Amino acid sequence: MTKESEHRRVVATNKRARFAYELQDELECGIVLKGTEVKSLREGHCSIAEAYARVRGGELFLVGATIPEYRCGNVFNHEPTRERKLLAHRREIGKWTKRVKERGMTIVPMEVAFVGSRVKVLLGLGKGKRLVDKRQAARARSDRRDIDRAAGRRR
Repeated sequence: MTKESEHRRVVATNKRARFAYELQDELECGIVLKGTEVKSLREGHCSIAEAYARVRGGELFLVGATIPEYRCGNVFNHEPTRERKLLAHRREIGKWTKRVKERGMTIVPMEVAFVGSRVKVLLGLGKGKRLVDKRQAARARSDRRDIDRAAGRRR
């Protein structure tokens, strides 16, 4: 199957990621899940608002993501907030590790999606914005909206 023909269904997005961080790079990687976690994701239950990724021992881990217990599960249900291993190439992990060691860089999950039958996590490498930067971005968005409105009225 080619990438164009694979179906992509977004389960969760982190809307605050683009607002709170100045994103410089993106990486799509796989995630190691248990069976009940996949079933819970298929129902659309997931929260990555407080999550981040951490490099430990040359491996990437997703910390703080919440996948609630599968409602039809039994005593073997998963723990909702456990750390989950992310799957990426060693070279990419090494490149990002160097950049994270820079001051203020963070790996933030931006979305969790099914690509075909596999669960993928889109990560963003970014630097936290200060309040002034957030205000400037909001002002630029507002100005762009006003310009588009004015241009639409003239036509």
